[in-house]
Amino acid sequence: MKDRSKVIFGNEMSAADYKKAQAAKAKFVKKFGSDANASYPTVIRANPYIGKSLGVSDIRLVDEGESGDEEFDLEKGIIVGNIRMGFGHYRISMAMASAAHAKGYKPYWLDLNSFPQTACTKVISEQNNLYSMGSRISQKSKVFNKIVWEPVNYEGFRKLSYNASDQKTAEIMAAVYNNIPKEIPVIGTHVWPAQAALHAGMKYVVNAIPDNWPMALHLAEGSIHTIQTHQAYQGYRVLNGMSGKKVLKPMPAESLVYTGHYIDDELVRNIEADCDARIRRKEKGAPMRFLLSIGGAGAQKEIFAAIIRHLLPAIRKQKAALYVNVGDYRNVWDELLTDIPALRDLSTEHFNDWDDTEAFAKKALAEEVTGVHAFWHENIFEAVYCTNLLLRSCDVLVTKPSELAFYPVPKLFIRRIGGHEMWGAIHSAEIGDGTLECRDTGHTLQMIDLFLKDDRFIVDMCENIVANKKTGIYDGAYKCVDIAMGLKKR
Repeated sequence: MKDRSKVIFGNEMSAADYKKAQAAKAKFVKKFGSDANASYPTVIRANPYIGKSLGVSDIRLVDEGESGDEEFDLEKGIIVGNIRMGFGHYRISMAMASAAHAKGYKPYWLDLNSFPQTACTKVISEQNNLYSMGSRISQKSKVFNKIVWEPVNYEGFRKLSYNASDQKTAEIMAAVYNNIPKEIPVIGTHVWPAQAALHAGMKYVVNAIPDNWPMALHLAEGSIHTIQTHQAYQGYRVLNGMSGKKVLKPMPAESLVYTGHYIDDELVRNIEADCDARIRRKEKGAPMRFLLSIGGAGAQKEIFAAIIRHLLPAIRKQKAALYVNVGDYRNVWDELLTDIPALRDLSTEHFNDWDDTEAFAKKALAEEVTGVHAFWHENIFEAVYCTNLLLRSCDVLVTKPSELAFYPVPKLFIRRIGGHEMWGAIHSAEIGDGTLECRDTGHTLQMIDLFLKDDRFIVDMCENIVANKKTGIYDGAYKCVDIAMGLKKR
């Protein structure tokens, strides 16, 4: 098998970088062991959370003799390979599953971070814990953010040498695929599931790259790489800045495809109706609905609190309404109630009751919403997908410029977590469906007031979203599915 850490798209790594990559793998093997030759029994089970909505079934590694609910569909099956590392990769996966389901295919959910008996999950869990901790510290310490977190996320992950180390580490993860039919296409929504699939011999692999800042971290040579923006396409094509000022050999054209944004079918299909509803609410002076969605590291309570305090007078006057999705971080909501005592009397809690959440989301499409509605779900699927359900009926999504930066809803961007996220806000502002990144509380609250008081601000964004749809900007998930299934015909 090709050693994907020695030469990357024709660019030979130095002996020192290759040795470092080998050492990175050896460190994890020493700590967690190697199960490269393990044969984990694999079954298919219906996903109890999003299975009904998105047609998703889970691929599970089980003990010998355990049975599943169904067999692999070798004709229409498509694997969505992902990891729980923040919420963004899960959200992209849901978009892929939604698009596959809409096109008549059978999506299988494969979370490499959900098999604690494997070396794969042990490695990923450790990395995820470190990343989440870094994200939280970066929001509390300006010094740490400036000296450590921003440089790591902006330049550290950008280097080709980082990809060499990642490729070596991903060899540890390949065992998860050992008993999965190799002819089923895989869409990796994080680079590790894509790299691991290739190391395991999966034949048809698409690597759906997130964000808008080209980084070697996201490379999985041997796959088809998909890109959401033209800016990112150019950066990846020439591997821009991935070895300092050195001009690298470019990626082959056939390895890289611009697709547009990765968006759920139900959101894309309803863009016109949802934007029209937003404009009508604005025109008749209905409460403007702000959706605050916390990120996967749970690191944004302070800015949430400032926004809520600022909006409380408008909420009392029924000029604004608020959705707050704290994901699976119940502690964030509890802390908000402690910090803002007045919040409790205005709030309705939709906690850990998926039927109630779905009913509210459906009702909000047709009826007026007032007050504050808080959402918390301990299950990761519901925690993430709750935001997707609420997107259709909200007027403004308030979020850091992560993967949600690409969604077709008017957006107010709060301060990023990691330099790479900056480019998501820049792209959104340029295509007119979101604001500039508001890097402090004052500018965030200023933007809140613009949405509330300006007659055209939100209307312009809605009109831009409808225009963007006509050009295919939000069709990325459909195209990824088409590419993956099309590989079988080559």
